[in-house]
Amino acid sequence: MRLVMMGTGLFAEPTLEALLASSHSVVGLVTQPDRATGAERGSTRQTGRGMKTIAQEHGVPVLQPENINTPEGIAALRALQPDLLVVAAYGQILSRDVLAVPPYGGINVHASLLPKYRGAAPIAWAIYHGETRTGVTLIKMSVSLDAGDILAQEAIDIGPDETAGEVEARLAPLGARLALQVIEQIQNGTAQGRKQDPSQVTKAPKLKKEHGLIDWGRSAEQVRNQVRAMQPWPTAYTFLHRQGQPPLRVIIYRTGRMVLVPPGPDHPPPGAILSLEGTNSLFIATGEHQSLEILELQPAGKRRMTAAEFLRGHRLQEGDHFGPETP
Repeated sequence: MRLVMMGTGLFAEPTLEALLASSHSVVGLVTQPDRATGAERGSTRQTGRGMKTIAQEHGVPVLQPENINTPEGIAALRALQPDLLVVAAYGQILSRDVLAVPPYGGINVHASLLPKYRGAAPIAWAIYHGETRTGVTLIKMSVSLDAGDILAQEAIDIGPDETAGEVEARLAPLGARLALQVIEQIQNGTAQGRKQDPSQVTKAPKLKKEHGLIDWGRSAEQVRNQVRAMQPWPTAYTFLHRQGQPPLRVIIYRTGRMVLVPPGPDHPPPGAILSLEGTNSLFIATGEHQSLEILELQPAGKRRMTAAEFLRGHRLQEGDHFGPETP
């Protein structure tokens, strides 16, 4: 089959490489225009070798339209004469006219167990909400976002300490394998789709910087999940408030134990800094009479460091606490 790959970033790269190594003909790559990558441009999308680089190494034409849905974009796509579009983390919603270009339409490699977590950031929101399993779903593309018939699906467990970036790296080769499987079924006329259950639909909207702001009033487990979910971008962050000094922005990279704090009249408020095991351990009070151990963090203008290093470099006093920038 004549295939056009549409995708950007680390999640899409194994699929492109698998298509190039297959018996099918990759006649074009459609990817996002060249921009700064990762955190530099405020994106959850991780990059590996680069989709454009991989395609050029194999002599595959590369299209990088700002909007593939324009008449010019559609004409450029039509000139490639694809039989099928293979889409993975492309970053644009495809119009009905785009999907009508190839006779077999398009398939999408989506990083969730659809119908759960439709949208731009499925892995992050799955971790944020405490899911212990996720996966990859191959769907027949439709004009509605991630709503097409399911052609293949496979699940994996989410490790208790895994970040969104780490889960994405494990899902990417799984997506490539399922894509090849579905393409063969389409070519052989054996592909069978099943409808998604609309009652099970959940959303996974594009992440914004404010999604990383920690609310210490949530449970320790919820904060811990947020820290994992917000990596590689926008990262989970808070502000250190010290007497007589401006708030200091602090990124929280890694957390540890969750410890109950007995309720009582002296119960610390959420965000309070606790010293449960001496000056080498940093625990922050959360909601539900709990505290959360902070293992790695990064104060603004400084490098990433351990909690012990942070405590050595910041003399904390009673009443110092973490919270939003302004009360």
